Amino acid sequence: MSNGLAPRPPRLTPAVWMWSDPAAAAALSSRDLATILRAYRAANRLSQEALAALLGYDKSYVAMIETRRRTPGDVAGRRHIARALGLPFHLFGVTDPDDADFAALVQFGDSVIRLAEIARQSGRVVEAVNELWPLAARLEARAAEGRLERDTLYLLASARLALGVSLGTVLPEERLTGAAAWTGKALLLASHLDDADFLANTLRMHGNELRKAGRLHAAVARLEHAAAVSTTAAGHGAALALLARAAGEAGSAVLFADAIEGCRRRLDTATGTDLLLNPFTLREIQARGLLALNCPHDALQVLNTAAGEPAAPQWQVIERVTAGEVLAGTGERAGAEEALTAAIATAEQRRLPHQLQRAVRAAENGHLSGVVVAGRRALQRLRGLLSPAA
Repeated sequence: MSNGLAPRPPRLTPAVWMWSDPAAAAALSSRDLATILRAYRAANRLSQEALAALLGYDKSYVAMIETRRRTPGDVAGRRHIARALGLPFHLFGVTDPDDADFAALVQFGDSVIRLAEIARQSGRVVEAVNELWPLAARLEARAAEGRLERDTLYLLASARLALGVSLGTVLPEERLTGAAAWTGKALLLASHLDDADFLANTLRMHGNELRKAGRLHAAVARLEHAAAVSTTAAGHGAALALLARAAGEAGSAVLFADAIEGCRRRLDTATGTDLLLNPFTLREIQARGLLALNCPHDALQVLNTAAGEPAAPQWQVIERVTAGEVLAGTGERAGAEEALTAAIATAEQRRLPHQLQRAVRAAENGHLSGVVVAGRRALQRLRGLLSPAA
């Protein structure tokens, strides 16, 4: 028998999926080495010989561990097994030198995400990204080693989602696929965490980032799924609001009208002010959808109705760009120029390159050359601020 350590082969199943399987999760929670090894072999369909190769042990030694005739008592041996299988060290009764620092990070992780979301909704999106990136990077590194438990996987999914949404606000259009990739990674975890509300929210946010990245059919599918699995009236209404936007851009008039009507019904019974389910946001979504469906005069009529104040500062910029697009589409050049000029100034101030690009396109379509020049200059300045220092 030899228990000399061998180079670690690639794991067949990352620990994230081990935690999502009820039988494997129960075995891991037992913290019994024999039970964990048997469960790992079952999840990965490994023979004792294959597991022995993975660990760098003889097959007979693995057999004795699984039957509790031998138990590695030394700390180095147990750490080696944990590292080779990609599982948290404490499951094997030992500590990882990095565990104390990581435990402190996890302790405050939820607070970091909540504060970053407050910053994003108040228009301080770059600050939100700067807060989220270190947390997400540390969690991703830990996940790459397979050393996350179920609760920490939830934190990783939340960090991925928050970072993706924040990036989707601050990135220019040509880089929005990066935001969709982060929310997609969050959805990958959310699908296995047995939390219906979190899954619905992740589907909503991922669907919206797919829409912004131009993947309209995929966006509609995700948002329809979000509406179907939402367990609260507010969540269902938010899913319908985003679905209406995606359906309008995809040219689906019937789906757009149905989603808008569903939003109105939810809004009539809603309490409080939600970021997506409120009169101001719904007015902007309906107007933009009608414009995308080639009904600019109907869109203008919608914009001329009173709708109160936006629930978040960036929505004022979004609505001004939409107003400029609609006014340009109906031939009201003076009104379009005023709306787009105001939108450009505020979008630059709040560092919203995607909205600047929308404003420039609207000005180009309306043949507003002065606004186009101003928008391009603002976008150039903003890109210089957001680019890494040379």
